[in-house]
Amino acid sequence: MQKLNYSKSIVYFRDQWVPFKDANLSIASSPVLYGLSVYTVFNAIWNKNSKELNIFRLKDHYKRLCNSARIMDFESFEDKYSYAEFEKIMVNLLRKNNVQEDALVRVTIFIDEEIAGTKINGLKNSMSAYVYPMGEIFPRSGIKACVSSWTRSADNMIPSRAKVNGQYVNASLMKNEALQNGYDEAIALDNTGHVSEGTVANLFIVREGKIITPDMATDILEGITRSSIMQIAGILGIACEQRPIDRTELYIADEAFMCGSSANITPILIIDKRKLGDGKIGKITRQLSLGYAQAQKGENSKLTDWLTPAKIPCP
Repeated sequence: MQKLNYSKSIVYFRDQWVPFKDANLSIASSPVLYGLSVYTVFNAIWNKNSKELNIFRLKDHYKRLCNSARIMDFESFEDKYSYAEFEKIMVNLLRKNNVQEDALVRVTIFIDEEIAGTKINGLKNSMSAYVYPMGEIFPRSGIKACVSSWTRSADNMIPSRAKVNGQYVNASLMKNEALQNGYDEAIALDNTGHVSEGTVANLFIVREGKIITPDMATDILEGITRSSIMQIAGILGIACEQRPIDRTELYIADEAFMCGSSANITPILIIDKRKLGDGKIGKITRQLSLGYAQAQKGENSKLTDWLTPAKIPCP
């Protein structure tokens, strides 16, 4: 089986199938000049035993992409791409690249104009999508995190509920600071001093057997993996609470973890040089990690509606 190489893959770009190297934007385009694009990243999970590839929560990713476009006042993405058409394109993308491993697909809606200034409404937009290997953006064995000196952009500055490419300047400054100071990841605070999220993932802490995550008023992205974790916790009988979290509460948590389509579930072992619990991956983090993996592989009969089959023709 040939390993997936995104740089030699086939991608979807402006309603056509083209080689990755040919999917390019002008240096004068709105996404390049102003970050005017929104995106989502979803998982395609390969089951080695059944030889089946399934897309995880595709309908939810489509809905969030539509919401992001609506918040940003892009012309109606939904009018151009119904869910049925969107699903067809994504399944074909995986088939054309003969994906037989865990992979990620990044779908972007971008303002497809040149030298248009800072305008949005009424401008043409287009879609791109490409697939790349899952990999590990964080070690599964656990990470060291720090609270960033940079504040999370507020929703009335750059909308947190919209997954806007330009938003990630804020995240990049946090990540750069964390890496320069010997940490793996940064934790953002909002402008009221409450815990928000990581640079590319939502955050949970565990206290006295309960998982706690910042609520939506804390300038966080409405994470699909976050939603999955809360539902899986309910099935496992683990209590879950959404509420503001103070910085100091991070230091007395029994466990903590990040979660996201790219981050998966990543245990946090140290925050600001303070060891959490016994400094090892906690019991509840392990339970949720296993439950999440089972849901992605279709091994939880209560959550099979989260999967969209993407059958790959046998060679």
